[in-house]
Amino acid sequence: MKITGAVLERSGAEAPFSASRPLTVSELELDPPGPGELLVRVEVAGLCHSDLSVVDGNRVRPTPMLLGHEAAGIVEQLGDGVTDLHPGDRVVMTFLPRCGDCAGCATGGRLPCERGSASNNAGTLLGGASRLSRDGHPVFHHLGVSAFADYAVVNRASVVRVDADIPAEVAALLGCAVLTGGGAVINAARPRPGDTVMVVGLGGVGLAAVLVALALGHRVIGVDGVLEKLDAAKALGAAEVYLPDELGEVRAPIVIEAAGNARAFETAVRATSPGGTTVTVGLPAPDAKSSISPLQLTAEARTIIGSYLGSALPSRDIPLFAQLWREGRLPVEKLISDRITLDQLNDAMDALAEGRALRQLIVFTPPEGTKQ
Repeated sequence: MKITGAVLERSGAEAPFSASRPLTVSELELDPPGPGELLVRVEVAGLCHSDLSVVDGNRVRPTPMLLGHEAAGIVEQLGDGVTDLHPGDRVVMTFLPRCGDCAGCATGGRLPCERGSASNNAGTLLGGASRLSRDGHPVFHHLGVSAFADYAVVNRASVVRVDADIPAEVAALLGCAVLTGGGAVINAARPRPGDTVMVVGLGGVGLAAVLVALALGHRVIGVDGVLEKLDAAKALGAAEVYLPDELGEVRAPIVIEAAGNARAFETAVRATSPGGTTVTVGLPAPDAKSSISPLQLTAEARTIIGSYLGSALPSRDIPLFAQLWREGRLPVEKLISDRITLDQLNDAMDALAEGRALRQLIVFTPPEGTKQ
């Protein structure tokens, strides 16, 4: 079938992307779903730093690639062997499929799936399949999803069904921003009752961590170098907010770093109380280096945890977050800063890179006559 999507033609483009225009909106061919796969009509796709990192070259991926990994949509067609979903179901797409059989999958979310990571790096679906092409030439999949398009074929392991009462815009955010930021809180940090949670880096993932910590009843401190993001954290319910240079002796037993740069990581470590835990979920440039004190780690009995995708099991954690939203405790829609179209993506990448946006959503117009 013919689809329309935003293809990254080359990685490592120079900013501003509005001028270099690494993304082009193209007509592509999408093959039907194979065994264990499904066709999804994309309703909403979010723009995330993991997309930006492929555009600017911090994450090396094969190109041309149809980007987009945070999304929700409606099941349209099932491949052979998919028996637990039905056409019309709303699903959240997640960017790390889990095979369920490898050593990584045996860790309960702490380590990524080995097969899923390999397919993501290769630009294929789980198991090595490729369903995208343009003018007869292959186009690579992004993190098993490729959601910057009106339709996607994905592996069953890349989706989690949610009930129809979860709006598409909310569902999309559950698949990356909330799964990563919120997962870091519930799976990696595991704050005890009464613990204050500090979040360093208040983009979409960081603010999702703020929301989940608040939903669980914790006092929250927000830290960021952008005043508008401090205002956003305060509006969501953070008790205190600081620029990094204003922290002074402010400390917390749980500190989550969600900025993805070396300075933020060092700030988070310094701001962790003796006996406390620093959780880093940000993805810095591959050559980034930080300096910390080993003596401090030993003398103060500190713990530093790396958490990829919030150490989450999507099938376990997305229903939990959906229920928190349903109860009115997790207003993730407050993370939405803009709604855009595919042809605005290059400008949107600039807004993300410059810290001018939280979560920008591409909202796809449903086909005429489709029930919403």
